Amino acid sequence: MTPGEPSLHAEPVSRRTPEQAAGQPAPVAESDALPESARSTRTERVLRISANLVGACGAVLFARAGLQHYLRTHSLIGALFFAEQLWIVVAYIVRRPARRVSQRLSDWLLAFGGTFGGVMFRPDGAHLHWGIIVGLGFQLAGLAVCVASFFALGRSFGFAPADRGLRRRGPYSLVRHPIYASYFLLQFGYVLQSISVRNALVMTFVCSCNIGRALAEERFLGASADYDDYRATVPWRLAPGVW
Repeated sequence: MTPGEPSLHAEPVSRRTPEQAAGQPAPVAESDALPESARSTRTERVLRISANLVGACGAVLFARAGLQHYLRTHSLIGALFFAEQLWIVVAYIVRRPARRVSQRLSDWLLAFGGTFGGVMFRPDGAHLHWGIIVGLGFQLAGLAVCVASFFALGRSFGFAPADRGLRRRGPYSLVRHPIYASYFLLQFGYVLQSISVRNALVMTFVCSCNIGRALAEERFLGASADYDDYRATVPWRLAPGVW
């Protein structure tokens, strides 16, 4: 019998439920409902896609700021910032699904502060000649570390603590969190170019969030034997010989 085709045999009256007799649909049996695992998988997929889109939209805002800076100044650093943020937009969209993702609210708040706290920087304060020159050097070094780290990560790029597999090549062979190290270099260079109490406080806040992110990621991945081996091989978190 095909779906929707009437039965060739009359159904015994004794087997009709009150709902069927009244012309109402019978309750769906538990076995006919969507399996719990399927519902969980679908929910995880929706959350993952939503998080990717939010991260990509945030990167678009940074890319727009980099483009505006370049159009105003025609400086190399503005063009490089714009290209870097476009790369991050793509990375959010095509990144590999995680095996596990942290469910701690504090981990997500640290990730949000470390990623988007930089929007509070302002080009105010003292613009000393030496600070502009030295700051540019720090920013170029930070961009180089950041781009190399993204290439090493490939599609394993993340936001909150998650398990997308270990990467040991490139900058990850020197420190365990090179992207956060690159953020420090970029932000320190910016502060040197625009010296103010506000920018110093913003940098302190963002760096504190990224240090917290590094510790949260290590706590999250600490149960893995592979990660223990990686920590033994690469003992430094952000700066070789320092921390």
